[in-house]
Amino acid sequence: MSIRVGIVGISGFGGGEALRLIASHPSFELVYAAGEGSAGSRLIDRFPGVPRKLADLVIEKWDPAALPKLDVLFASLPTGTSAEALARVPDGVKIVDIGGDHRYVEGWAYGLADIWPAQLEGQSRVANPGCFPAATLNALAPLLVNKLIAPGNIIIDAKTGISGAGRGGGDSKFGYAESNENLQPYGLLKHVHMPEIAKTIEHLSGGDASGLVFTPHLVPMTRGVLVTIYCRGTATTDQCLDAARRYYADRAFVRVTDKPPQTKWATGSNLSFVSYAADPERNLVIAMGVVDNLGKGAAGHAVQNANLICGLPETAGLEGASVWP
Repeated sequence: MSIRVGIVGISGFGGGEALRLIASHPSFELVYAAGEGSAGSRLIDRFPGVPRKLADLVIEKWDPAALPKLDVLFASLPTGTSAEALARVPDGVKIVDIGGDHRYVEGWAYGLADIWPAQLEGQSRVANPGCFPAATLNALAPLLVNKLIAPGNIIIDAKTGISGAGRGGGDSKFGYAESNENLQPYGLLKHVHMPEIAKTIEHLSGGDASGLVFTPHLVPMTRGVLVTIYCRGTATTDQCLDAARRYYADRAFVRVTDKPPQTKWATGSNLSFVSYAADPERNLVIAMGVVDNLGKGAAGHAVQNANLICGLPETAGLEGASVWP
């Protein structure tokens, strides 16, 4: 079965990672690529390692009114730039929005594929979670569902690689000289991912997520997200690990580990690693989550969501091992 797909925003990091995954997907056929600054270029001009069968595909200027016949469109556009344009995509084209414009927006399913896969089957409009929510919510979900932690006053300390900012980067702080040998917090108290994290915590727990604190930090590496989450609860470490193993027993991409996870474990993959440490006497549970911000945090998760909405095995095209070293 050949499913015709397109990517808009293909020259960015998220779009490029989607290209890499789709190029070897058993059912997806890339027939359309779009961008702004890269329009008019062949794929091989932008991605010299692209498979020969895709080398001469020309990147078109993004215009939702001029789409070829597509089954699925992956949209990898900066937050704030996709809502109006994607509203003009024909209803018959399924969309997975890797950007942030449609998370918890009416008419769009929130694509937390490892937690709510059944809610995605048959959908035509899916909003991919952000990279920080993907790492955070996979770690928290088993604890919240099993009432092992309180949903309020959760503190999330997050670290991300530089590619999470996208290829454009926004300003000079993402350049090599500014990022190398440096560690910096940003987005204090108002990061764009906070609302979706809070809403999902409330949905999973049935409680109130007030008091949530989320502080991301930029670290000098290309890929990876690690979140360390401080929660209130009297569960033991073993109880947390057991709850997570039961919760993810039939999920292909979530790995529950006794050891604190490392970002390198997930590099180049759609894997999500979670682990826990708890001290009941101190009413303290620490949850940890790791993803590749371009894999489970963006394009890998998007392909997983596309598999689900197209009725394919959700692992299709995503079963490769992580890159090591």
